[in-house]
Formats: sequence, structure tokens, C-alpha cells
Amino acid sequence: MDEQAIQTFWQDHACGDAQIGGLHERFRDDYEEFFTDYDNFRYQNERHLPACLDALNVAGKRVLEIGLGEGSDSERLIRSGAHWSGVDLTDESIERVRARLTLRNLRHDELRQGSVLALPFADDSFDMVFSHGVLHHVPDIEQAQSEIQRVLRPGGELVIMMYARWSLNYLVSIAVIRRAALLAAYPLAKTGVLKPDPARGLLAAHLDNAMKMGLFRYLRLDEFVHHNTDGPANPYALVYDTARVEQDFPSFRVTRTYKRYMHAPPLPVHGLPGETIMGWHLWAHLVPRA
Repeated sequence: MDEQAIQTFWQDHACGDAQIGGLHERFRDDYEEFFTDYDNFRYQNERHLPACLDALNVAGKRVLEIGLGEGSDSERLIRSGAHWSGVDLTDESIERVRARLTLRNLRHDELRQGSVLALPFADDSFDMVFSHGVLHHVPDIEQAQSEIQRVLRPGGELVIMMYARWSLNYLVSIAVIRRAALLAAYPLAKTGVLKPDPARGLLAAHLDNAMKMGLFRYLRLDEFVHHNTDGPANPYALVYDTARVEQDFPSFRVTRTYKRYMHAPPLPVHGLPGETIMGWHLWAHLVPRA
């Protein structure tokens, strides 16, 4: 898996487009309506996020955000008093976030297109690095965490959100329900009853992947998870627990972790109690090792 494949996917599937539909076209039509509607969707869907972001206490801190999406969290951090800089792998995200910052007259330090594997910032530049739902899409995570340590000042903090292994979504929805559904549908695709066509919806897209890759290779959980976090075309994703965070971030010490966001489609559990135990989002706070 190379970074170019990941960049191409996120360039063509900007974060949030699939959930709302038609965002790419709407972005070109009316920036203000686009950002307002997207932010309403994001914070209604992930109701925990405002409190988690506010708890970071970023006022007066130099903050680097890695992976920007539509810039919702970026705006909130800036309005909370952060001296904010942002970097994203894709031109698409940079274009959207630049439009947001300009439209809403949000003061910031720097906005750059670049890779977490070679961050375009000087050593010891930031008090905090924040990355929400991004680093689990980075295969060379050890190089990424080395770069993050490099740009953090002594005493700085890294705050990340990673998809959670010990979650209802991974353990039940992805590992059992979705694989069983694909296994049941596969014979119908082989006989032509179902069309394995990505344009026909999620199941058809998974069937297309399975036909191309081979059913049992595709059903292997270490393969299947890539295509069940951010859509069947997503090339790479991992799930994390605290032990995996410690393993993949050897330059850091984990100070605390917590889970949020009860989410496990197709199960009707969105927003139900239990997110702190079986939530899909694992937040981790880390500090550089001395």
C-alpha cells in the first residue's frame, strides 16, 4: 500500500461527501450553505465532538491539525483561541478549508498541502498536534509518529482519534454481520442474480471487490476492515486499542484513552448508551518520551 493510493482515494472521496450525498457539487454552488449544512450534520451525528474539542483547552496554544476534512474541527479550534495550522494530503481538502477560513474570516497561521510522513514544518513548532480519524489510514505509522514528535515542542501533547478495535462496530457489525451478508449474497452474484457493480450501492460494491480479489481473501478480517470504515473503495484502515497505540507510537507515552460514538451500521444503535465501553472512536492523549 503506497501513499499515492490513499491520496487518490481521499482526493476523490472528500471526507463527509458519502454521508450527506452531493456535497462535492454543492461545494461549488454555495460555500456558506455547504459549510453550515455540513457542520450541522457533523455535530448532530457525532454529538460528543464539541465537548471533546472544547476539553482540549487550546486557547493560546500553537496547534497543528493533521487531516482536515471539511474544516469543521479546524474552525472550532480557531474560535477556541488556538494559533492554528493545518496540513492535509489532498488538494481537495486544502481548497475547501481555505474557502472556509476565507469566507468566515478565521485567522490562522499556516495551511499547507503535505504528507504526515514529511511534515512541512520546522522542529519544535507546536504545543499540540491534533488528528481526528486520520492516522489509522497511514500504513507507515512509525514514520508519521516520528515526524509528529519532531514538530512538537518539549512538553507538547499529541491528541488522536483512531477507530476502536474493542467496539460494537468492529467486533459485531464488521467482523460478523457484514461478512455474513456478503457471504450469503456472493452466490447470487456468481449466478448473475445480483450485479457486482459499485454504482449499485454498498453491497454491490463489496461484491465487486470480492469478485476481483477472491471471496475468501476479501473476507479475511485484516483485508475486510480496510473496505468497511470509509466505504468499499477505501484502500487502507486499521483499528486500534491502547496496546496498538503504544506499539505504533513508540516515541510517545500514552497518558489516557477514552471511547466515544456508538455507531455500528447496519445495527440500529447510533447514539445509544454504551459509547464509553463499545464506542467506535478511540481517543488517545500522548506525550513525547524524554
